[in-house]
Amino acid sequence: MPAPRDAHDLVSVTLADLSEDKQEVFSARLDRWWPDLLAGLQGLYDEQTSNTVARRLTMLAAAGYAERDPQLHRLDLLRALQPDWLQLPRMLGYAAYAERFAGDLSGVEEHIPYLHELGVTYLHLMPLLQPREGDSDGGYAVADYRRVREDLGDMDDLERLAASLRENGISLVLDLVLNHVAREHHWAQEARAGNPRFRDYFYIFPDRSLPDEYEKTLPEIFPDFAPGSFTWDDDVSGWVWTTFNSFQWDVNWTNPEVLLEYAEIILFLANKGVEVLRLDAIAFMWKRMGTACQNQPEVHSITQVLRTLAKIACPAVAFKAEAIVGPQDLVQYLGQGTHHGKVSDLAYHNSLMVQIWSMLASEDVRLSVHGLRALPPAPTSTAWITYVRCHDDIGWAISDEDAGAVGASGFWHRQFLADYYVGDFPGSPALGLTFQANPVSKDRRISGMTASLTGLELELQHGNAEAIDLAIRRFLLAYAIVMAWGGVPVIWSGDELAMPNDPDWASEPGHASDNRWAHRPRLDWVLAEQRHDLTTATGRVFAGLVHLGAVRAGLEQLHASTQSEVLPVHDHGVLAVLRRHPVGPMLCLYNVTDTWRPWPRFRLHELGLADPVDAITGQPPSLGDDGNLWLAPYAAWWLTDR
Repeated sequence: MPAPRDAHDLVSVTLADLSEDKQEVFSARLDRWWPDLLAGLQGLYDEQTSNTVARRLTMLAAAGYAERDPQLHRLDLLRALQPDWLQLPRMLGYAAYAERFAGDLSGVEEHIPYLHELGVTYLHLMPLLQPREGDSDGGYAVADYRRVREDLGDMDDLERLAASLRENGISLVLDLVLNHVAREHHWAQEARAGNPRFRDYFYIFPDRSLPDEYEKTLPEIFPDFAPGSFTWDDDVSGWVWTTFNSFQWDVNWTNPEVLLEYAEIILFLANKGVEVLRLDAIAFMWKRMGTACQNQPEVHSITQVLRTLAKIACPAVAFKAEAIVGPQDLVQYLGQGTHHGKVSDLAYHNSLMVQIWSMLASEDVRLSVHGLRALPPAPTSTAWITYVRCHDDIGWAISDEDAGAVGASGFWHRQFLADYYVGDFPGSPALGLTFQANPVSKDRRISGMTASLTGLELELQHGNAEAIDLAIRRFLLAYAIVMAWGGVPVIWSGDELAMPNDPDWASEPGHASDNRWAHRPRLDWVLAEQRHDLTTATGRVFAGLVHLGAVRAGLEQLHASTQSEVLPVHDHGVLAVLRRHPVGPMLCLYNVTDTWRPWPRFRLHELGLADPVDAITGQPPSLGDDGNLWLAPYAAWWLTDR
C-alpha cells in the first residue's frame, strides 16, 4: 500500500528546491515505508490520530531529508547498497565517555589513529548532550537534546568529529534517552510554569491514589538512593513519575506530541552525522497498571514508527535497543511477530555477558548452556551487541527456572556470583564492588573493570607470573567469546589496556554514591605507551584484542545473519558454539576452567569439519592419545576447515 496522494502533496513544497531525482528518491521511500509507519502508529493511537500523526511525521521527514548534507545522502546510498553493514565481521565497537577518553570532542578526533590501531569501526560516545547541572545519572538526565555539553565542545564540533570518523570508516554512536528528561528540560520547565500542553508530556498525579496502585507491581531501579517511582514536585503540585531518579521525569508516550518531538530530535541528530542511536531505557517507555511497566507491546510500536521515519529521511541511521531485560523478553527488541525486522537493528546481548561471568566463576558451562540454548533466534537482518562489560553494573539475570533445570538454585547461584566477584568467596581473585544491594530480595549487582573481575588486578599486585598468565588468558577468553558470537562486539574503554578499577572513583563531585564510576576510569595515556610492550600485561592484552579483532574480520562465518548454536555439553568445563555458514561451519570451543579439558574429536566430522585449524593461532587443535581434543586452561579455539 503506497502512501496516499495527499501525503505526497504535503511534502511537495518542502522538497521543491531539490533536484528531480532527489524528490523521486524521497517519494519512493515514502511509498515503501508508509505501511510500516501507519501500522506502528495504529499500535499506539486510534485511527484518526494515527492518520494525522503519519502525515505530520511525513512532513518532518521531508524537512529533515531536504536539510541533509550531500555527504550524508551519499552515505544513505552506500548503506542501501550494503544493508548488512552492521552485521559484517569487520565491525568492532569501542565505548567511552568522551571526556574520560580524550578530554573533549576535539581530543577524540585527535585519537582516531589509536582507535584505528585497535581496529574500531563503531564508536559509542556515552551521553554528551547537555545534561542537568550536578548529579545527572552519568549524563542520562538530559536538559537539551540539541546542545553538546560545554566542556566537550558544541554541535559544530560534534558534526566535525562525525565527519572525521566517517572518513576513517568509523560510525558514531550516541545515546538518545527516550524514557525521561531532566527536570530542567524545557518541556518540564514549561510544565512547572503551568503550561497545560507540556504538563501532558509527563505523568503527573494530584495525590497518591494512582501512584500507590502502580507501585504494587513496579520494581525499584535504584533502591539505595532513589527508592520508589514517584516524586512530589511543589511546582506542579503533584506526584511526578520518576522511574530512575527524582530529577528524571518520565515522558508520556500516550501523548502523540511526545512522539513528534522525539522524531524531530532524531532527524536533527541524524543530520549531524550520528549513524547509530542507542535508545536508552527503551523497556520502560509505556506504562500499564498491574504490570512492571516494562516490555509492554506498545514499546515496539513506538520503535517501529521511529525506525520507519529514519528509513524515509535518513536510512543510514540505525537503532540500538538498550533493553536490559529477562532472556525471554530480549529478542522482542530485535523484532518478533508483526514487528519482525521492523524495530531495532541492534540490541544488547545482556544474557551472554551474564553467562560468561557465571561460567568463569563456577568453571561450569551447564547452567549457561541451558540458558543460552533457550533463547529464541534473532531476526537474520539484525545483530547483537556483545560485550564483556559496559558502563553499567552487572545484574545476575539468571532465572530460577534455568537454574532449576540443571539442578541448581537460582537464588543461591546469584548469591554465589555476587560473593565471588567481590572476592568474598574462598579462592576468588576478583576485586569487584557491590552495587545496589536490595535488603528484601537480597539481590546484589556488581561494579568492576574486566581486569579487576578476572583477577588480573589482584595477580599483578602479587606478582606471580603463572597466576598473571592465567588471569590474562581468562580475560582474553571472555573477549574471544563475545567476538565470535556474531554481531558487534564492543570493547569498553580501558579494557584494551588492562586497566584496573579506578581507586579514586569516589573523589569526583557527584560520584561518591555510585561505585559504577570505578569501572569508568579516565583512559591512562601513560599506560597506553606500554601497549606494544609484550612483557607487560597491558601489551599482552592490547595485542590479544587487536589480534582477535583482525582474525574476526576475515571470517565470513561471523556474519551476524548466521546464528550461534550452543551445543550440548560434553565436558562441564567446555562451551561449544557452532556457526553454520554457506562457506563452511565454524566451531568455537572455550575452556572456562584453569585445568586442561577434553572434547571428543569424533564430533568434528559430525559437524562438517574434515581438516580443522584454529583461526586464532593458525594451528590444528591439540589431539591427545585418548582420541580427544585437549584444551589448555582458558583456551579459546575458533575452528574452521583448512
